[in-house]
Amino acid sequence: MPAVLLMALLTNLTNPVFAEPEASELQAAARILGVRLLVLSASHRSEFEAAFATIVRDGAGALLIGGESVFFGARDQLVALAAHYKIPTMYPSLAHATAGGLMSYGTRFSEAFRQVGVYAGRILNGEKPADLPVQLITKMELGINMKTATELGLTIPPSLLARADEVIE
Repeated sequence: MPAVLLMALLTNLTNPVFAEPEASELQAAARILGVRLLVLSASHRSEFEAAFATIVRDGAGALLIGGESVFFGARDQLVALAAHYKIPTMYPSLAHATAGGLMSYGTRFSEAFRQVGVYAGRILNGEKPADLPVQLITKMELGINMKTATELGLTIPPSLLARADEVIE
């Protein structure tokens, strides 16, 4: 979306431990790209509709949904709102793109769940939780929904498609 001059971020500012660093990093990235970032907050599903209306009113050309937990449980609602308002939207998990969202980029949850299982096994075998090292999931996954891209009139560059972990037809 090289022509976009204003992007929106939907985050949950009532969780400052997560939202403030997220918004700060994205503001810095936006400055580097020469794009303005409109930061909107929603902490409950009832606030999503108003946030999307603000995005349209202010003329944002694309939306990034933050990684806050409130957005994971509202996958279908967020995807439906983005489709209704015809806003190209990137989500924090592949499940959003699979459900009809345009794109997703985020943690590979299957790897996180596998690690939980490994740690549970180690604890059940007698290891002390305090002795286990802290693990960080470093594998991110990119998903692109081609049907949604077509509905939005977008052409996804072949170079981006080649990088995608999942291309949904």
